[in-house]
Amino acid sequence: MNFTPKERERFDFAVIANWIPPGERVLDLGCGDGRLLRYLRETKGVVGYGVEIDHQSVLGCIRNGVDVIQIDIERGLSGFEDRSFNHVVISQALQAMHATERILNEMLRVAEEAVVSFPNFAFRTNREAIAEGHMPVSEDLPYEWYDTPNVRFFTIADFEALCARLGIEIRERLAFDESGRPVIEDPNLNGSLAFYRLGRK
Repeated sequence: MNFTPKERERFDFAVIANWIPPGERVLDLGCGDGRLLRYLRETKGVVGYGVEIDHQSVLGCIRNGVDVIQIDIERGLSGFEDRSFNHVVISQALQAMHATERILNEMLRVAEEAVVSFPNFAFRTNREAIAEGHMPVSEDLPYEWYDTPNVRFFTIADFEALCARLGIEIRERLAFDESGRPVIEDPNLNGSLAFYRLGRK
């Protein structure tokens, strides 16, 4: 079974929501039009803010009734005090960031715990595409190489090595294939999409 874009979005949101206790303070980085934060507000009663740089997406947040701050997260989160939030989320946007290390460190400064999701570049169908001489295009990497917003192409193994180097504790990891089935065996090969719950050791 393949997801429609709306089904895929709801699936992603549900996985993240499972890690967010009711009533928490949540910061959503690269929040787009605020749909994730609206979903968390409706299903978990969270309060918080979205952070977005794109003007049209900020307008989308306003239409969705989501409080949004228009800043460039690449420059850090200096406007937020330490432990201002219970959770900070970056959902399928880390691969579009240049300042990866800074963002991860800042996330765990402003919140007790971070939730990160990203497409796994080492997924088997991506490897097959590269073996055939082409950049992969899939449900989780839907852009052609010449118009992708992604600037980082990394794998589950790469991300975990970076967390270890930065002293970030991986509290939980979930990986799913393209049809949304959980992947247990060799997630770096068989997982298309990865979700992490992170904290400080």
